[in-house]
Amino acid sequence: MDRPDATFTLAYVVFALCFVFTPNEFRSAGFTVQHMFSEWLGSEDISFIQHHIRRTTLTVLFHSFLPLGYYIGMCFAAPERNLMYVHHASQGWQMYFGLSLIIQLLSCALAFYWSRRGWANHPICKALSVHALPQSSWRAVASSINTEFRRIDKFASGSPSARVIVTDTWVMKVTTYSLHVALHQDCHLTVTDSKHHSLSPDLNTPVQIVTITVGSINPRVKSFDIRLKSTEYAELQEKLHAPIRNAANVVIHLTMSELFLDTFKSYVRMNVVYKCPSGQELEPCIGCMQVNANVKLLRLCQGDEGECQQCYCRPMWCLTCMGKWFASRQDQQQPETWLSSRVPCPTCRAKFCILDVCPIE
Repeated sequence: MDRPDATFTLAYVVFALCFVFTPNEFRSAGFTVQHMFSEWLGSEDISFIQHHIRRTTLTVLFHSFLPLGYYIGMCFAAPERNLMYVHHASQGWQMYFGLSLIIQLLSCALAFYWSRRGWANHPICKALSVHALPQSSWRAVASSINTEFRRIDKFASGSPSARVIVTDTWVMKVTTYSLHVALHQDCHLTVTDSKHHSLSPDLNTPVQIVTITVGSINPRVKSFDIRLKSTEYAELQEKLHAPIRNAANVVIHLTMSELFLDTFKSYVRMNVVYKCPSGQELEPCIGCMQVNANVKLLRLCQGDEGECQQCYCRPMWCLTCMGKWFASRQDQQQPETWLSSRVPCPTCRAKFCILDVCPIE
């Protein structure tokens, strides 16, 4: 990695990936199209549709410039390659320059085409025109959306690259290059999938991501998927005028405690298995009386002396009830501390952590 061209190549690839798939660090530093050109884009709160028409156009222009930007950077990082004079460069670099230039010119032509007729050719405007009345245009739909977006009671969720917005009349999904729009009265929502993550990237807490397909009875409106946290599902239901179908029979955890219970179970199943002494019969769980006790508390963690304590109780609880007990003893305002905390045994009050909960064989 002593060669300047190799160092530049690695740095540029990292920069390009971060610029396209913007992480929180880049976003905080202001390395986004939306932040760098905020004055020209205008306020999203005042002119939501016009803001995203300009944003998507600029995004296409800047992302398509990345290949050509690499060539320009290599002119200075590797002067011995004579890239400054294209006709002196190798055939491979000449082909790369030609392809990069074509991509940039095509994106400029596309942006110019979109801007014609007062942006009527832009994909967002075409999507809005589908919802316009016969004697109206996409601008009337845009005005309605702009007005509703300014209200404080709208539902908004998701990352900036896949944001979900639900107003009184519209269901929208904002992506890097587009804006999907569906009318409440025409659309039907269906839960199609869910994924459970033990730890979310933003907080040290479990999270369930629910995927919902938004379809429309209008054949000119393409269906699209939205994703949100399960804890936001109830708020979304309140904002919608129609019920959400659960065709895949997905179990949705509406509270943090329900999410934590699944994570608690997955961690316990990785712990050391406790083998019951021969002749010992397991009694029904004293918490639910529905299943036999199937966990035992054993001090196995490497905590400091005085933290976790040895529990001498016989197996009396099932995994579900033990998880509910563990969650009930937590600070509800600090869910990021739940996995690392210690709670007293529900019977003898000896303190234990999640590593001390052993499944019974």
